[in-house]
Amino acid sequence: MALPWALAVLSLLPVLDAQSPACPNVTAPPITNATLDRISGRWYYIGSAFRNPEYNVSARSIQAAFFYFSPNYVEDKIILRDYMTIGNKCIYNTSILTVYRENGTISRHESGREHFADLLFTKDPKTFMLANARTDEQNKGLSFYADKPELTQEQMKEFHEAISCLGIDKSEITYTDQKKNLCGPLEKQHEEERKKENEGS
Repeated sequence: MALPWALAVLSLLPVLDAQSPACPNVTAPPITNATLDRISGRWYYIGSAFRNPEYNVSARSIQAAFFYFSPNYVEDKIILRDYMTIGNKCIYNTSILTVYRENGTISRHESGREHFADLLFTKDPKTFMLANARTDEQNKGLSFYADKPELTQEQMKEFHEAISCLGIDKSEITYTDQKKNLCGPLEKQHEEERKKENEGS
């Protein structure tokens, strides 16, 4: 089962085309250390819209999800720790993402291929988006993440504006429900294990 962030990156190579000035938040800026600082920590997968049927089916299977980004600034890598609730079960995965600073892109190796997503920022530093295949009508998609499961109207407005800019209808969005999250106990167990490791080192 694909990870929620991976749903956004299982795509064709991103086409970094010039975007309309009316859609400034659908342009991937270069990634800097400040960028990596901004996305470091815990994030909730809020929702997504995918034209690719396979990703769309996978997105609809995710009841709730959250994850942790831990950047390595020297190696341009991000450690991803991902907690998903699917079929009323908690699924945990870890993986390594590669950062392409100049392109504003992150990638993940899966099944012998490298999959890419554009990192897009909103005006609000407490949210961000990942876009894939933005110029491919059949496969384009956008996913939305926030540092809290509850969003303000302004935060949702930015996501909806970006969806519209990509030519995707709001009715195509699939949302998660963090009230269905079943990964709390496992996350707590992992936190206790890391605390013991830190105390022992």
